[in-house]
Amino acid sequence: MAPTPALPHNQNCGRGGRLGNGAILATIGNMTQGQIQEGRLLWQPSTERLRNANLRYYREWLARQSGLTFDSYEGLWQWSVTEVEAFWRSQWAFFEIMADVPAATTPLQVMERRGMPGASWFPGTQLNYAEHVFRNHTQSYPAIQALSETRGIDQITTLSWDALRAQVQSIAAALRAMGVQRGDCVVGYLPNIPEAVIAFLACASIGAIWSSCSPDLGAASVIDRFRQIAPKVMFVVDGYRYNGKVFDRRETVTELIHQLTSLESVIHVPYLLDETAQVDSRMVANYVWPNLLAQPGELAFERVPFDHPLWVVYSSGTTGLPKPIVQSQGGILLEHLKAITFHCDIKPGERMFWFTTTGWMMWNFLVGALQAGATIQLYDGSPGLENMNVLWRFAHEARTNLFGTSAAYITACMKAGIEPGKQFDLSALHGIGSTGSPLSIDGFAWIYAHIKQDVWLAPISGGTDVCTAFVGGCPTLPVYAGEMQCRYLGAAVQAFDEHGQVVQDGVGELVVTQPMPSMPIYFWNDPDMQRYRESYFEMYEGVWRHGDWVRITPRGGVVIYGRSDSTINRQGVRIGTSELYRIVETVPEVLDSLVIDLEMLGRTSYMPLFVVLREGSVLDDGLCDKIRQAIRTGLSARQVPDAIFEIAEVPRTLNGKKLEVPVKKILLGQPMEKAVNLGSVVNPAALDYFVGFMERVMR
Repeated sequence: MAPTPALPHNQNCGRGGRLGNGAILATIGNMTQGQIQEGRLLWQPSTERLRNANLRYYREWLARQSGLTFDSYEGLWQWSVTEVEAFWRSQWAFFEIMADVPAATTPLQVMERRGMPGASWFPGTQLNYAEHVFRNHTQSYPAIQALSETRGIDQITTLSWDALRAQVQSIAAALRAMGVQRGDCVVGYLPNIPEAVIAFLACASIGAIWSSCSPDLGAASVIDRFRQIAPKVMFVVDGYRYNGKVFDRRETVTELIHQLTSLESVIHVPYLLDETAQVDSRMVANYVWPNLLAQPGELAFERVPFDHPLWVVYSSGTTGLPKPIVQSQGGILLEHLKAITFHCDIKPGERMFWFTTTGWMMWNFLVGALQAGATIQLYDGSPGLENMNVLWRFAHEARTNLFGTSAAYITACMKAGIEPGKQFDLSALHGIGSTGSPLSIDGFAWIYAHIKQDVWLAPISGGTDVCTAFVGGCPTLPVYAGEMQCRYLGAAVQAFDEHGQVVQDGVGELVVTQPMPSMPIYFWNDPDMQRYRESYFEMYEGVWRHGDWVRITPRGGVVIYGRSDSTINRQGVRIGTSELYRIVETVPEVLDSLVIDLEMLGRTSYMPLFVVLREGSVLDDGLCDKIRQAIRTGLSARQVPDAIFEIAEVPRTLNGKKLEVPVKKILLGQPMEKAVNLGSVVNPAALDYFVGFMERVMR
């Protein structure tokens, strides 16, 4: 198979990286937090950076192939969202997608139906995600580099492309022997380790459907997700280490097996211990990972329709179980090739890291870098080790080219007072990505002052729902403090007011007005697409509303101000408030509860929990600890609130819904008369507490 086409390899990726990343703005490195204002120019691409950018190769290719030329990125973006079919057809051709194509389709049909929801892409074509990964398997550079707190943070595990292929072959053969076929669901209760990538690629190669959760999630949350999709096989670990502590997960695994009655087989990956979890062998067949690797197999790629499910990921609204979002093999393939190649500017042979778990869509996105011929770098453990320096040391030792993390991690590094740029050799580092929540202006300043003055900083914002970013980086554009550089190619992002009109240089709802291939093909167990429509299309007919507040600047930059709905977004992991309420309200002393995630640009995220207690109960330290522990056990430590307050009653609508969004608006400073229609509130006096809370606590 041919390597990833059309782009040159970076021959220096492990030996110092590319030179001339960007023009150094000398005054920035000497400035401290608080001295840089929003919109200040921080970085410009150098001549060499412009010359070597993947976007340049694509634009030159477009000119040769189609006679299309553009004077600016904004012009290219406008074409990509206006001539939707021409743009995505160009992606198919530029990346030389390997597929079976219907005869006599000239030009290749891109869309059978264009409206949202329900757009149908590349009808009649057949392809395989994993086949595109392994067209890079002959390369001499690594496929995976991994660091694990459980296995020892002094040892980087390296997996060559040949080794990756051999292990995927063995696991795919084992899955077939267990009866896994195209369309069956296979799940992983796995940390961010090479085995998770291998298991996923084995599933994709045979047309099975993958889904994963991180083992830091409690059994109830995992069951809420996996039981919806009735998996046939589950990969599990026995436990893990985090921040020096041991977390034995054998009892949790046993509970999962008993609750997931569709399971036929369980594959144990020894990780924390040398033994495997003991389960009732009468319920499932038990296998051990090393034994399966010892069995050779042939890696055959089963080509499936473009819209065949690749994986199920989970995101939550405010009610009900987590949404099981199904995305397609072809849609994810095209979207990740585009995003990682053009907007992350990754070339074959470069090394891409993102701090994530297998339960966050950034894991799926990172694995997509294999499609572009990159080496992916995995870390499983606490980022707080070595006084927040463990990830920067990994970047130093593994010669990372693009370092991705969360805004919360950048904030933690700032508070720790570390200076990675002085402590480590980061000469290979040419880009830093940030996501999960808005990166503050202080975060921008800290990176240029304490990491690297000429690094390209490219925060992104998107969502699990599309498994990519809508807005983010562009290597050919300047970086301005507090802004993301652009709207992604093919992402028709606008800011809408409540009447569906475009807001010019003002804050509005982030909407997408044209379909994208990685949008969900459906939700699992949602045959009439009712939940799908309610999730994205209830506010604006035929227009995707994502639930973020956004401003698009006159120069085309983008500022995200946080969630416009009540979804909880903690360290990039979004859950529905209903998930937290189910846990909190099982605490005997708690009658009712309300949680508000105040994710705000330029301020540390703050999530208070308000509880109504049973008569005679007292909100003392003991009860607060009890509530926090229930959340840690049932969800994860990420969802533990910053503070807990007692209230007399939860404000509700006339039909009984908790007034989460209006309370959020009040706590963000909006007058009550603008935040809520009091005529729709059954107990309007309950809102007075939150007006007072905003004055006392939030100012």
